[in-house]
Amino acid sequence: MASGVSIEILDLRHFAAPLLRPVLEAEGELWRQRLHWDYRVPAKLLVQYLDSHVLPGYAALDAGEITGYVFCVYEESKAVIGDVFALPCARTGVGAVGRFPAREEPAQALQSHEISAHEIEQTLLRHLLELLVNSPQIDRVESQLLLHPSGSHAQVFRDAGFQIYRRFFMVRPLAGFWGAPRVNLPAGLELRPWRDEDITAAGSLVAEAYRDHPDSVINDQYRSLHGSLRFLHNIVRHSGCGAFSVPVSHVVEERSSRRLVALLLGSRVSPESGHITQLCVHPEFRRRGLARMLLTLAAACFLRQGVSEISLTVTEANAEAIELYRSEGYECVHSFDAAVWRRGSLA
Repeated sequence: MASGVSIEILDLRHFAAPLLRPVLEAEGELWRQRLHWDYRVPAKLLVQYLDSHVLPGYAALDAGEITGYVFCVYEESKAVIGDVFALPCARTGVGAVGRFPAREEPAQALQSHEISAHEIEQTLLRHLLELLVNSPQIDRVESQLLLHPSGSHAQVFRDAGFQIYRRFFMVRPLAGFWGAPRVNLPAGLELRPWRDEDITAAGSLVAEAYRDHPDSVINDQYRSLHGSLRFLHNIVRHSGCGAFSVPVSHVVEERSSRRLVALLLGSRVSPESGHITQLCVHPEFRRRGLARMLLTLAAACFLRQGVSEISLTVTEANAEAIELYRSEGYECVHSFDAAVWRRGSLA
């Protein structure tokens, strides 16, 4: 990486959480600045896995101190890359960063004893990707590195045979939003708050809504009831994307059959920020204003909780959804990459 510097890449399972604390704290600050997300909850879960020494991945060491890490989780024959992060400069601490711009290296040329965060992250990713694509029990690898701007590590993934899909992080400020939304549902449909027992019916709806959808290419959980239920359990019951908010989450059901035909799920990702974790409408009930109505309702519910902005993510190829979000006041403030590898294929 740089002459005269020795960076060791070692199995992450060799290290307990206290050794990674400076890196986790620096990453948490970057999540707060760039995305207005509170990283403490996912970091707490990560610490539990680190202390149990079962998390697959690698750590980068400079002079015996951890400066970066990468990890993945296994789901049967699939691996999901959970995160990669390194300190902006080995041995120099954390530099100042603004919200959403790509990370910048120091203006002066790197000296022989300095290695950029980007270089460390690239090296960690190469080690992990080499492990995964050469593991015979792994048939698919997925990655969505939300924190890293689009293009940051795209070439590393392409070199390993991955396809890249750009995604947008969109934000709607709630300043100036007022009034309860008017709910005008088509005949035969009912709106009601989310219930815990809705999760199985919601899994069926998600699987139907994402059939032949661009997001089902990025995340294969959307392709089956089993996968959709795993996804929903993660965000509803295990804080996989912030703290699930029941008051924000609503479903639309068909009165005659009581099947769910649309839903919106929301979470709190920090005291000032809400996040829409799922919004979907059954194909038979699209273009009836259900998604727009649920977005407006979510904004009102988040506002009552004291939230000042709402975020969501969307794939660039989903032009119709992006148009809807923009018409509702959402703007793209950050883009990131989803990467997918499948054995024997580039899809």
